[in-house]
Amino acid sequence: MRRILPGCKVHWNEEEWILIDIVDLKKVLLKNLKDKNIELVNALEVSLGDSENRTNLLQDIPNETWLEACKLFDLIRELVKDKKRARTYKDLDDIAEKLGKSRATIYRLIKKLENDFVVSALIKKARKDHGQHRLSQDVEKIIENEISTFYLVPERPTVVELWEQVSLVCREKKIKPPSMTTLRRRLNLLQDRLVVSKRFGSKKAREQFEPIKGSFPGADIPLAVYQIDHTPIDVILVDEEYRKPIGRAFLTIVIDSCTRMIAGFCVSFDPVGALATGIALSHAILPKEMWLAKHEIGSSWPIYGIPRKIYADNAKEFRGTMLERACQEYGIILENRPKGLPNYGGHVERAFGTFMKRSQSLKGTTFSNVKEKESYNSEKKAVLTLKEFESWFATFVLKVYHEKPHNGINKVSPLSLYETFILGDDNTKGIGLPTLIEDETKLKLDFMPFVERTIQEYGVLIDNIYYYADVLRNWIHARDPNNSKLKRKFIFSRDPRDISVVYFFDPELKIYYPIPYRNISHPPISLWELNSIIKDLNQQKCFEINEDTIFEGLKEMRKIAEVAAEKSKSARRMQQRRKDWSKDKQLVQPQPTNPFDNLALNWNNDQILPFLDLEEAE
Repeated sequence: MRRILPGCKVHWNEEEWILIDIVDLKKVLLKNLKDKNIELVNALEVSLGDSENRTNLLQDIPNETWLEACKLFDLIRELVKDKKRARTYKDLDDIAEKLGKSRATIYRLIKKLENDFVVSALIKKARKDHGQHRLSQDVEKIIENEISTFYLVPERPTVVELWEQVSLVCREKKIKPPSMTTLRRRLNLLQDRLVVSKRFGSKKAREQFEPIKGSFPGADIPLAVYQIDHTPIDVILVDEEYRKPIGRAFLTIVIDSCTRMIAGFCVSFDPVGALATGIALSHAILPKEMWLAKHEIGSSWPIYGIPRKIYADNAKEFRGTMLERACQEYGIILENRPKGLPNYGGHVERAFGTFMKRSQSLKGTTFSNVKEKESYNSEKKAVLTLKEFESWFATFVLKVYHEKPHNGINKVSPLSLYETFILGDDNTKGIGLPTLIEDETKLKLDFMPFVERTIQEYGVLIDNIYYYADVLRNWIHARDPNNSKLKRKFIFSRDPRDISVVYFFDPELKIYYPIPYRNISHPPISLWELNSIIKDLNQQKCFEINEDTIFEGLKEMRKIAEVAAEKSKSARRMQQRRKDWSKDKQLVQPQPTNPFDNLALNWNNDQILPFLDLEEAE
């Protein structure tokens, strides 16, 4: 990733400056290029300049185009990471040959990534002839089949032999064969590990592509390798209203393998998975100043920026299309730790052990096992709410864990080691500050699930709930630009914890707009609550499920839950989850809109769920 270093040009206060010095993790010294004025400014206000306007939304990119861009990104990124003086013509020509492009084209691609280090920067804007294939479908099928059955085999035929085989099949079918260059381009799009595995065996692929046992390749500087994992906390928490026990919450942490700094975390009663992972990663990538102020914690948390690689413990949450694509977009490499190999990710497990051991001093602890707990009544002793535990945990991380020397990093503290890497010392040159994410809203939405829907005169219908805002007017009954017989589908991102607002992506302006309920009198609701209501109505064999029946069911369920809250732990837990959802402010505040009369519509279970594990509330 790009870094802010002394001597580089930066932007501050809408002007161009030269960065003279990084004073500390919070302040930098700048010199104005015009009047030579020198200023000491907040490091978080400095950027390397505006990225080029991106016209590609992640959800809007065809899968083939995305995979091709990812392949291109993986080849070019090393040339971008290396200093210009370290690049050789051979390096450039090797990449050019693999891609079937000229050296000049490789230079242009490098320049694009130097300006904007994301996958989508390499995706071309749509052409007028977009959708027209140079090769016929018959030729494409022949190439695909012969690569699979003739080339990816243990006998390891050459590319020339593959081309001869493809040409032979084409001639037999009286089809013009593709050129050797075209065939090489197709092969270059294959994953290297797949090719090695099929042609040389899985053992060779593991040896070549998997990390060496007991180490994290490249984890020698901050943000090089992150580890992420979840665990239930060893403390019973209470609800905020009745202060009665509601059970254990889940903790997700993101740790920097090099410095042991905690980059971000998430504490929630919601099921662990894609959502908690996305929230924790967003927390890790973005600066924490606003978060610390909100929680009234007077400590420094200087780690932020995009990591190069993330290790997860067989994380099923990364199977979600948008979560995976979001990581690819920002150049984050995902690695799953296989079961039975604890050396892949021991840092995060040791951190969990430290945190859970310290949490056992809190009232309401469950200890680590029944034997340790003995006769201790965890529920009776419980006193902390989720918010209070979150503040306690952050305070412990920032004021104790980050400040305490660690044996695994030569008995220095994580914060001290991080500072040394960034600023440098008498023996080491600093690597500089990470670059900031300029569009925080986009980043957060990139890690959220989405649906695709048409826009009608009443607005948009998602899961039997109507949404409307004036910004949708221009797209009512819009036709698909590639097929005028079909209505155009648009992208709506949403936060499952509060679906009272969805976020419409305008395909022309390339901007997200918040779209509230059409009937703004409806209360906020989570996706888990909605699924629970639909399930309950179906069990009651409700003839017609629409917006009215859904919110009437919600009203009845919440009324029952309020009565049961004093007696039922599960009811209090659900009630607290709703309160926690309501505290998370919407990414963009919607403008007031005029409510319309509800329209009945039969239930249609046709949903697009990019995340595979958005679970129903139990």
